[in-house]
Amino acid sequence: MKKVLGVVIIIFGGLFALAASMDFSEAWGLLISGLVMIYLGYKLMNQVPGPLGRNIVQLEQKRDELEKYITNKEEEKQKIIAEAKEQAEKETTELITHNEELLEHLESKLENKEEEWDRIVSDAKAQADKEIVELYENRTTILSELKEAKEETEKLRKKINTQVKKLAKAKELHSSATYALETYAGRDFMYEKIAFPKADFLALEELAPTVTLKLKSMDVKPLRAAYKDNAKVIDQVLKTYEKRYTTKANTSIYQLMVIALRAELQNLLYNLKYEKIDTTINDVKETTGKYLKLAAEGNQNIAPTLTKFIGEIEHLFINAVKIEYEYYVKKEQEKSEQAALREQMRQEAEERKLLKEERKKIELEEVKYHNEITKIEDQLKDADDEKTAQLNARILELQKQLDDVEHKKEDVINRQNGKAGNVYVISNIGSFGENVFKIGMTRRIDPMERVKELSSASVPFPFDIHSFIFSDDAVALESKLHTNLNENRVNKVNLRKEFFNVTLDELETIVESVDSTAEFNRTILAEQFRQSQYYGEN
Repeated sequence: MKKVLGVVIIIFGGLFALAASMDFSEAWGLLISGLVMIYLGYKLMNQVPGPLGRNIVQLEQKRDELEKYITNKEEEKQKIIAEAKEQAEKETTELITHNEELLEHLESKLENKEEEWDRIVSDAKAQADKEIVELYENRTTILSELKEAKEETEKLRKKINTQVKKLAKAKELHSSATYALETYAGRDFMYEKIAFPKADFLALEELAPTVTLKLKSMDVKPLRAAYKDNAKVIDQVLKTYEKRYTTKANTSIYQLMVIALRAELQNLLYNLKYEKIDTTINDVKETTGKYLKLAAEGNQNIAPTLTKFIGEIEHLFINAVKIEYEYYVKKEQEKSEQAALREQMRQEAEERKLLKEERKKIELEEVKYHNEITKIEDQLKDADDEKTAQLNARILELQKQLDDVEHKKEDVINRQNGKAGNVYVISNIGSFGENVFKIGMTRRIDPMERVKELSSASVPFPFDIHSFIFSDDAVALESKLHTNLNENRVNKVNLRKEFFNVTLDELETIVESVDSTAEFNRTILAEQFRQSQYYGEN
């Protein structure tokens, strides 16, 4: 039985070996297995048949050669691996050594740079400390010099103010003298001498006015100061001329005239009204001329001196009238400002009313669109596909129109509740001439409505539009433009008259300064005005 089994094993081993020998590079494991099986079969049989035994011996030799080849290849492999490892270790060591040397070099340079940096910082700090010390040492000197300079400046300022006041008085005296020379120097007085009654001379003190009327200018500090300065110059002129009269009669005539002139001046100032300054100035001239004539008729010897005196005092009296008149001008400006405020409130109320009416119209239009959309939506319930598409398209169209209406409504609400509006810049050369522009503000949705309204209000020609500037705070924008152009006002008293005398270039620059995005139209059409000129010439 063992022999049979051995034979079977040997046969299978031979088959494996034979199969492996056909392709040794791919099945050397199968060859080894076949040889092992032959060997086991041989052991079982305890004998090897002739030809088969020789094959086994050859196979064992091949096996030994194969094992030796495998061993050699393994040794070569290990040798190659060892050499590669040794080379890699060598290269790694060299690379590490190189990197270490490079690192040491960089560390050395860094250390040198740190030392250099520390040296630079130290030098800079030392220099800064030195400069700080120098500045601190100079600080006391500078402060002392600054204090002395301030004190000297204050002294000079006081001296300058004093000299300015003296110069102003001198100018007034010079103006008075110039006025007297120009007005009275050419007059020829031929009056007979008269004697001044002693009783009248003694009663001069009783004739002096004991009541001084309260002037309006005394209620305004700057005007009060100006009036008092002018009064001091008047007193100085009166004292100067009083010293020129040596006789009692001449002195009495002079004093009587001074008393009368003062009373006349108080009366003129007390009765001064707005827009009456020219009349009052003429009254001053008539009064001084009358007293000059009366005094000169009393004594022709003093006529030349009185002529100079009247000339100077008349100029100062006119100054007093102008100072008092400034009060009425300021009061008129206040009235104009209040009237302008009332006019603005009236316009705002009117515009709010118009906006309210506009809002009602828009709301009614809004309701119509909503109702139409609801009606079409009801039709969609029973509509076929083609009809549904048409109805949906119609709804989209109505919805777009409704959005526009709602946007208008929102704009109206914003204008009602806020300060939004348009500032307009317009001109009318046919009515007001060239370089005259009106700058106003309106809250209306369409600012053209306001311009058309102005064009139809007592002006012969329509306005040309140069700019519409929209602003969330149109009131502030209008005020800013008016402030920038305040010196260019045509009417400097009535601030409701929003007309300004300015060139087109200057106005464009000012508009761009307040709103760089604003459009500015430089063209002045004035069509009706130019057509009227053409028809007039032809």
